[in-house]
Amino acid sequence: MSTDNIPADVIERCRRVQLISFDVDGVLTDGKLYYSDDGRELKAFNVQDGAACKLLAQHGIHIAILTGRDSPMVARRAAELGIEHVYQGLEDKLAAFLTLCQKLRLSTDQVAHVGDDLPDLVLFEHVGLAVSVPNGHPAVIRRAHHVTQVSGGGGVARELAELILHAQGAWAYD
Repeated sequence: MSTDNIPADVIERCRRVQLISFDVDGVLTDGKLYYSDDGRELKAFNVQDGAACKLLAQHGIHIAILTGRDSPMVARRAAELGIEHVYQGLEDKLAAFLTLCQKLRLSTDQVAHVGDDLPDLVLFEHVGLAVSVPNGHPAVIRRAHHVTQVSGGGGVARELAELILHAQGAWAYD
């Protein structure tokens, strides 16, 4: 990924990131919910996003999941990736976000949040780097500092990891 077309202010915001919080449905997945005949819910996660989360963690960047839905599959995927900051079933994402920042002793400008829908807007007002996916709600896209090239479920975490690690001088794969 080249950062040549990324605005300088976005690169500067990326340099400060020490925590990335992700919404799930529409960001780490394509936003579709599949139900089996017996009522089980299914989600598809991108393998490249998993590798990206591990790479970010290796560089000292914390990963969190902040989602309004409660899903055993999200807990399972987070556990597989070693993501310890998982907040599900949130009606108030901001309270969980502020608690997490305090726990990690981070200022809000050191945090990126990736979202796609209206409940994410409250976090966009507080983070240093607000990121939307191109298939996000128009109001979310308008308020984002950066919009990924890939849509939700298509490797959003991978794309963002490359951008942030490039900005921080830690990307070693060019």
